[in-house]
Amino acid sequence: MAYKKVVFIAFAIEDKIKRDFLKGQSLHPRAPYEFIDMSVKQAYDEDWKARVRTRIRRSHGVIVLVSRNSLSSSGQKWEIKCAKDEEKKILGIWASSGDRTNIIGVNTKVWSDININNFIDSL
Repeated sequence: MAYKKVVFIAFAIEDKIKRDFLKGQSLHPRAPYEFIDMSVKQAYDEDWKARVRTRIRRSHGVIVLVSRNSLSSSGQKWEIKCAKDEEKKILGIWASSGDRTNIIGVNTKVWSDININNFIDSL
């Protein structure tokens, strides 16, 4: 049996419903990947940061859900910085069809099975 690739999801807490949709894609029993995240509603303390870094290190890559909320999400910004520090491959996916927010340094594409699968296959 092949191992599953682990993909960390970085998202703004306001986009948790979109995160749930994305995670739902990995529930199919034949999906060769699983998504993980570290969503919290509390302050981002050092313990949280250490746990996020550990999870990102164990991940094969990171998908960033990009939206207007991303611009003010300190947690998501830190997760992206951590992924870059750990030299993880990163893919940005626009969370909504009408929102084309840009995060500097994150290559962002339209949310589609092809874009997500191609990214996961490249890990």
